[in-house]
Amino acid sequence: MTTDGPGFPDDPGLPGGPGSPDGPDSPTRDLGTASHGVRRSAGATAVFPTMVLRDGPPEVRRHQRLLPARLIIMAWVVLLMALTLALVVLVTWSALSGGVGDRADRALTQEIAEFQEFAQVGRDPQTGEAFASVAGLMEVHLARQFPYPSEILFGWVEGGGEEAGRIRQGQEPLYDVSADPDAVAAILDDPSGRGTLQTPAGPMEWIKVRVRAPDAAGADGWFVTGYFTDPDQAAVAETVRTISLVSLVGLIAAGAAAWWVAGRILAPVRLVRQTAAEITEEDLTRRIEVSGRDDIAALAQQFNSMLDRLEGAFIEQRRFVDDAGHELRTPITIVRGHLELMGDDPQERREVVRLVTDELDRMGRIVEDLLLLAKSQQPDFVRPEPVSLAELTSDIDAHVRRLGDRDWRLEAMAEEEWRLDAQRVTQAVVQLAANAVRYTEPGSTVRIGSMVDGPDVLFWVTDQGPGIAPEEQGRIFGRFSRGGAARAGGGGAGLGLAIVRAIAEAHRGRVDLRSALGQGSTFTLVIPRGKEQQ
Repeated sequence: MTTDGPGFPDDPGLPGGPGSPDGPDSPTRDLGTASHGVRRSAGATAVFPTMVLRDGPPEVRRHQRLLPARLIIMAWVVLLMALTLALVVLVTWSALSGGVGDRADRALTQEIAEFQEFAQVGRDPQTGEAFASVAGLMEVHLARQFPYPSEILFGWVEGGGEEAGRIRQGQEPLYDVSADPDAVAAILDDPSGRGTLQTPAGPMEWIKVRVRAPDAAGADGWFVTGYFTDPDQAAVAETVRTISLVSLVGLIAAGAAAWWVAGRILAPVRLVRQTAAEITEEDLTRRIEVSGRDDIAALAQQFNSMLDRLEGAFIEQRRFVDDAGHELRTPITIVRGHLELMGDDPQERREVVRLVTDELDRMGRIVEDLLLLAKSQQPDFVRPEPVSLAELTSDIDAHVRRLGDRDWRLEAMAEEEWRLDAQRVTQAVVQLAANAVRYTEPGSTVRIGSMVDGPDVLFWVTDQGPGIAPEEQGRIFGRFSRGGAARAGGGGAGLGLAIVRAIAEAHRGRVDLRSALGQGSTFTLVIPRGKEQQ
């Protein structure tokens, strides 16, 4: 008994496996002074800066809706996850669908191989006798098979004898193709060894093999095996639906988690925005509470630092305007009064011109001092560099000796090199010496000197003046503050010691004062060693 299959005559061949406002312009203040207006009151005329209003950038349209960053972050997370999950579902469906064809091909090939192996032996396993007909061979083989529900096995014997016709498996298939003459004819008349047949149970992959009779007088036949792919496709569809449902639930959960996490992360940013909206020119005291150690906390810290700088700048600006208005009012009043009362007498005119010139010079010095104090808040107010303390002390001694007829004594001179702004330090010590000259008599002793004391360098000026009362020692370093002796004698504008303190603080140092009434005063400028020298 022979079959036409792989390794047999007339083998038709067994196929392999399948394969994305500009509103109305609003004026903004220009802090630059374009002109000066004159405010007049009884007996006085004060000059104040006049602010010019210029067109600034147009405001953003109020009705324009901005998308919250929280929503944008959530949308991006959901979009990326949706694309990823869609790709996973697509790859899974593709892999499972391809697996259906592979399973069908393996099942068909296995059944054909088993039949060919059985036919090649050609003997009944129970009796050991050779099969006398194709029908007997297929009946015995089919009786020993237990196909899957998706499979169908049947034989077809040609001819007109009593054995002619179909021989089917014992189990009921999804659809009995062997009982459908049109389906049997379509399979047997197909010139190829395998194909696909549409049945009421869905597509069926099939393979047939020719079976030769043991003798020339016998009838030949066909052994056919089929595999219904719809059950496997239904299982694939169910698996894909399950994965899609789980992915959808996961996508919703991820969106909710992204909304919550973005809200937590952006909470400080919203606080920064709210604080910035509440800050006005009149109130710069609001600050943001900083918690955490991430980039958002660093942003809040930088925002608070910016507010500190802005508040300091506004305070200095207001202080400058207030001080200028306070101190310039008196000389302006004096100048105006003399000019209004000036007569035609040449001698009187000369005297008025002299007085007016003196007052204007005084106003100029006050303005220069105020500008210097305003500049002291800027980072480049001092420019430290390595300086020889001995040379600096010698230069300071040469400067102060020209201030007045005093008994100048250079007590000590430091010999090290120090990192400081020599020009500013000289300015501070000369200012202290000028104060000593102002409050002492000609010929009195004034001592100056410098020395290194541990991590600090000290510059001092000691005089034999009237001294300063204890209750005034902490106040005289303020702006326009003068001690009792200064007020009694007229003195200056009260900005000198404020400038000295500003220079000391710019060097991260301080000014010490040791004084008692009737025993003179010692002012000491203390400048610490810079980090570069430690």
